Amino acid sequence: MPESIVVGVDGSECADRAIDWAADEAVRRNRPLHLVHAVDGSPYRAPLFTPPETVEHLTRLSHRVLDEARERVRRRHPDLQTTTLLLAEYTPKALMAESEKAYELVLGNRGHGGFAGMPLGSTSLRMAARTTVPLVIVRGDADDRGEVVAGLDLTKDEETTLSYAFDAAALHETRLRVVHAWLIYPTYIEAGYAPDDEKVEAEIRKQVRNVIAPWRAKYPQIDVVEEVVIEHPVAALTNASRSARLVVTGAPERSWTAPRLGSISHGAIHHAHCPVAVVPR
Repeated sequence: MPESIVVGVDGSECADRAIDWAADEAVRRNRPLHLVHAVDGSPYRAPLFTPPETVEHLTRLSHRVLDEARERVRRRHPDLQTTTLLLAEYTPKALMAESEKAYELVLGNRGHGGFAGMPLGSTSLRMAARTTVPLVIVRGDADDRGEVVAGLDLTKDEETTLSYAFDAAALHETRLRVVHAWLIYPTYIEAGYAPDDEKVEAEIRKQVRNVIAPWRAKYPQIDVVEEVVIEHPVAALTNASRSARLVVTGAPERSWTAPRLGSISHGAIHHAHCPVAVVPR
């Protein structure tokens, strides 16, 4: 059986949009869909201190969330192979375990609880910093129009990021825009360093072309636009996302210290106007 696409569900409107996106993705990629709902495990781990009716009510509501999610998928794609799983576990831990052998993990940008004004939920933020598989955070207009946008960092190994981006563009039969943004910080200018912007940009464009060249050869059917801009990377990706169906960005390299989301990935998933794929390097 091919690796599944895992989607976290909690009955929220944002989760419903994630279910729709994940179901469409599963059909395109001919992969099964796995719906996961996690609930606080405290009532189950300490039954002596929890009224039986509380546990029963919690279980009934949780199964309803999964049943409604599965029915939503059935109405959209009747023949899609779909499984469900209810876990009494801390949500990020449950999602991490279920996604370890998945093709990708899909989440809504917000779930139930928290502050409505915050642009990204705590679960999505934690998973973006820890995921070992591509994570798609469904936000903004999750429709099937527009191009795929990939952020390119010339200082990092972008093999997996570009692989995912080119594959997504091929899957959707759409254009791929590869964006590299660069800045000269004010402190350099104040110190008397005034580079020739045109010369620097020409060199950067050459580097971008060299990085992209093998991928152009591998995907000759894709219309690729290379965009080099003097702008903060987050602003560049946010602007490009206005007419995109998906933004692809690399996750920071994992280290032995506490997981931390990179500033560009962090900014993209907070401000993009479309779904964002965070791809582990």
